[in-house]
Amino acid sequence: MDIFIKISQLLLSLSILVVVHEFGHFIAAKIFRTRVEKFYLFFNPWFSLFKIKFRETEYGLGWLPLGGYVKISGMIDESMDKEAMKQPPQPWEFRTKPAWQRLIIMIGGVTVNVILAFVIYIGILAVWGEEYLPTSEVNKYGIVTDSIARDMGLQDGDKILAVDGKYVADFNKIPVVLILEEAQTIQVEREGQKKDIMVPDGVLGKLVKQKDPTLLTPRFPLEIEGFATSSAAADAGIQAGDRIITVNGDPTIYYDQFVKAVKSRKGEMVEAVVVRGTDTLTFRVQVSAEGMVGISTNPAKFFTTEKKDYTILQAIPAGFVKTIDGIANYLKQLKLLFSPEIKAYESVGGFISIGSIFPATWDWQAFWRLTAFLSIMLAILNLLPIPALDGGHVMFLVYEIVSGRKPSDKFMEYAQIVGMVLLFGLLIFANLNDVLRLFK
Repeated sequence: MDIFIKISQLLLSLSILVVVHEFGHFIAAKIFRTRVEKFYLFFNPWFSLFKIKFRETEYGLGWLPLGGYVKISGMIDESMDKEAMKQPPQPWEFRTKPAWQRLIIMIGGVTVNVILAFVIYIGILAVWGEEYLPTSEVNKYGIVTDSIARDMGLQDGDKILAVDGKYVADFNKIPVVLILEEAQTIQVEREGQKKDIMVPDGVLGKLVKQKDPTLLTPRFPLEIEGFATSSAAADAGIQAGDRIITVNGDPTIYYDQFVKAVKSRKGEMVEAVVVRGTDTLTFRVQVSAEGMVGISTNPAKFFTTEKKDYTILQAIPAGFVKTIDGIANYLKQLKLLFSPEIKAYESVGGFISIGSIFPATWDWQAFWRLTAFLSIMLAILNLLPIPALDGGHVMFLVYEIVSGRKPSDKFMEYAQIVGMVLLFGLLIFANLNDVLRLFK
């Protein structure tokens, strides 16, 4: 069921993005009186699931969910319709329009993708507002580190003051800032002393490759909220509200300390010292073979999140800022592909990776947030100067505008073939990475 929900969200999101993108080309073509022969969601090699002709355009649904397309008259595109290009040019064709009009038609798709992200962010902020866990709240108790964070030189209990000298207000954005800014230093407070931690070479690359990076989590005091159905702690006499301060003499003031203490004593009988009100009590508790005693906690009670609500008017400038930040961050992600240290290309994924970022339960806020991100991603990737992408056509059009010379139809045909080979190669590489990671 989880997989079905993820696939459903992925298909709905991609459908919205493809229709909006192709509509951008479509509306720009119509503005300049250019004929659009086909408008398709998904590709339709050999046959279509559905099609209808309205005026001069055939609208349809293909069966291959790898994107979509509009077929514009008089344009060399993925259809490779060479016969139509041999006919005398007509006034309604793309090739007879001035270069500046053709340029606007080609950037129409990416333009509306950026506009879509902007509109989605406005809606998210207006409906749900913005909530995050401030780093200052986490610094009340410090952090819990995973193995990669420890490789960076961080320790449990450290308080993150800055990354490369800059304070990060949203605690959960610290790993993203570390990666995108390729951070060199982390400033922390450790046992009352401020320290500069130098990020070792190669550690950020490990973080990029980590499938489910936790890196840093907030440390919080151990206070028992409840018990599992079968709980050794409850059977021993421990109650909700109790605080376990030692296990066999090891300090367990914080939950992470307690987890390590019982994990290291699987299957043993341990002595737990508990504070209950003003009393200090001792209990003998049997640790299970899995290293658990059947307690539950509520870390949220120790932290206050920041919440900001927006009116529609307030959401507009805030949505604009989020869109610009999204574009800047994705450009930084693309830059990482060429970083010899990080080797982000090894983490490039296809449809499985994209689908996995959607939650296993249907969450409209998460769905729209991810759709906005994918809309920005689609816009930027389409602007890459690769023939067969919008960016390839834009590159040749800019050359034509600057030089005054139009590339020949034969050159454009060959360029389109090269571009399609490159795109299919990238598609195969990305999805093969996904398959190999599944087997690993």
